[in-house]
Amino acid sequence: MTTSGGDRTRPDAATVISVDAMGGDRGPTAVVAGLAYSAAKNPGIRFLLHGPGDELRRLVGRRRGLAGRVEIRHAEGVVTMGEKPSHVMRHGKGTSMWSAIDAVKDGEAAVAVSCGNTGALMALSMVRLKKLPGVNRPAIACLWPSRNAGGFNVMLDVGADIRADEGDLLQYALMGASYARNGLGLELPRVGLLNVGIEEHKGRAELKAAHDLIAGAADAGQFRFVGFVEGGDIPSTRVDVIVTDGFTGNVALKTGEGTATLIRDFLGEAFRATPLSRIAALLALTSLRRLQKRIDPRRVNGGVFLGLNGTVIKSHGAADATGVAAAIKLAFRLAQSGFTERLAARVALALPPRPGGAAEAAGGAGP
Repeated sequence: MTTSGGDRTRPDAATVISVDAMGGDRGPTAVVAGLAYSAAKNPGIRFLLHGPGDELRRLVGRRRGLAGRVEIRHAEGVVTMGEKPSHVMRHGKGTSMWSAIDAVKDGEAAVAVSCGNTGALMALSMVRLKKLPGVNRPAIACLWPSRNAGGFNVMLDVGADIRADEGDLLQYALMGASYARNGLGLELPRVGLLNVGIEEHKGRAELKAAHDLIAGAADAGQFRFVGFVEGGDIPSTRVDVIVTDGFTGNVALKTGEGTATLIRDFLGEAFRATPLSRIAALLALTSLRRLQKRIDPRRVNGGVFLGLNGTVIKSHGAADATGVAAAIKLAFRLAQSGFTERLAARVALALPPRPGGAAEAAGGAGP
């Protein structure tokens, strides 16, 4: 592999990740630094990097660890954070985001990663990759630090669509269970439906209807439904997958990220307050570093678009090199698991009809 568009030869064993170099708040410098970090950790990764060719060649050329592992695809256009998804769908063909997604569509890469505009990325992904049969609304799933043995829970939707009826929430449960099974290695994931209380009489009508639909699909979907869960259960050991609509999920996600940053800053201030506290910080340095790593939102960066004919990962727009590397690590893990094919099989086999007959009926066991 070379860093030009002319030679597309790759080792058969390589996992190819398609990366949009543009669109993030920190620009392509942070993206390329994240690629270099990932390349050092995972020798089996190769990259397709999309953006202005001359600029990307300069940045990649400064990173010895990327030599021979990055192919640059020149794309002049950039999708900005303020652009409307409808405008990008009509006029975004020459952008780095469009090019990154098309590499997955054309089978050149296993997963696409972008730090860009979430709405535009979802819209382009739906147009270029199409939805899986039976899926009404794709969802974004994120990993949430938890007390579970694996260290994380899955929550979806966290921002793909602010609306979700009972049928959509059922689909989220099925897709989230498949993600937990293949991404976290959980044979029988526990799924909970986020509500204002755990009592069955609480919540909106669509939540009560979704409760019954998800409970009825648990056996076919190979998950255990624990019923309603509350906000305090999101990082708990009670559940592995939290299902909610995109509005609620996105608010919870941003609140969690802000709280983690606040705790980290408060700890730093407390240990710098006096000479004795600074000495205490030195004595507790190893433990503090372990805690900082555990609550650092950059290290769980990357929301997975579920319900598409291809895997796309949305990195946080403000991600630095550590955050970009975390998103690529997730992309690599999902690519190696054959996640897209397993998710498609799960939806096809386990999804009962949506109300009104919008989805095809099916039954049985699967991945």
